[in-house]
Amino acid sequence: MNIPKGLHYTKEHEWVSVDDNIATVGISDFAQQSLGDVTYIQLPKEGEQVRKDDPFGIVESVKAVSDLYSPVTGRVVEINLPLLQAPELLNSDPYNDGWMIKVEVKDESDLEDLMSSENYQEYIEEKS
Repeated sequence: MNIPKGLHYTKEHEWVSVDDNIATVGISDFAQQSLGDVTYIQLPKEGEQVRKDDPFGIVESVKAVSDLYSPVTGRVVEINLPLLQAPELLNSDPYNDGWMIKVEVKDESDLEDLMSSENYQEYIEEKS
């Protein structure tokens, strides 16, 4: 299982990378493996506000429909349009081509509750 270092992770299996005050959000390799083949994704529109720990979208797979939870509060500044046309990118490349949204972070303290790659690895092992 791929858990890149340098990213932050949530208990709901989203990852976040922050550059200046822009957070790029996606789902982890563990999440995409658990979901199976992704068939559909629903994302917010650019300009919409998202709130930390609140749902911002939906991912559907052959196994389940799951909410996506925002790891930060802020304004969506970009969505991954190719992902809407090819949701299978979540399965093939969850950390690069499979990113979902970019959010202008309102409060950087939101990141303090997130896990490091090492903590996330331990979290997954405890839940398995």
